[in-house]
Amino acid sequence: MSSEEDRKIKQREAGDRETARLWRAWRTVHEMVRDRGYTLSDDEVNISLEDFKREYMGSDGSVSRANMKFSANPSDIMMKRYSNPPTDREPNPPPPDIGQIFVEFLNDTSVGIKQMRNFAQFLSSQNHHTGILVTSVNITPAALKIIPAVASETRIETFLETDLLVNITHHELVPTHVLLSKEEKTALLQRYRLKDTQLPRIQMGDPVARYLGLRRGQVVKIIRKSETAGRYASYRLCV
Repeated sequence: MSSEEDRKIKQREAGDRETARLWRAWRTVHEMVRDRGYTLSDDEVNISLEDFKREYMGSDGSVSRANMKFSANPSDIMMKRYSNPPTDREPNPPPPDIGQIFVEFLNDTSVGIKQMRNFAQFLSSQNHHTGILVTSVNITPAALKIIPAVASETRIETFLETDLLVNITHHELVPTHVLLSKEEKTALLQRYRLKDTQLPRIQMGDPVARYLGLRRGQVVKIIRKSETAGRYASYRLCV
């Protein structure tokens, strides 16, 4: 075998590995968006590797990250989960702070202030409530400072492609996490006569909290298996 043929084989194998990586990240981010409560079809979430190649691979054999972007709307169940329950003081509460989500896979080999500003401006101009930016490299600290600066206009989350190669919630050692609605949170605190600050805590940076897009003040129900009780639940406050 000539050196040129050997080079082409290695190049093709590297391309196949890259395609498989992107497909796995694609599936995980779709599962993540659906698990949060956004509306996605099974065909969108469970795309096969072959269908992924047909959809996103160009004639040169590489996958176009620019074409992998997508958006999704919150389901009725998600809207209810984020809604404030009516009270005597406020019988007609404002609409829930939730809306369309937009996901983009960025192909840039460096991600700084320019890319983050462009992403934030796009989200704002298109009225996307939340944006997820998936990158192949770490984002600069200066660019990350833009996220809290635009939080009043749009929510931005970032993930590395390597973070999405495996869906952590599918691991047998990770218990089931279920976000409580505001109404369920109120009922829980009343039942046990607690303030939310008395609950155990889960950090926003926790991998499962990031997967679910938890916000400060939200309460998540964690369901674990038990040899004696079958299943038992605990609750944690996101801080």
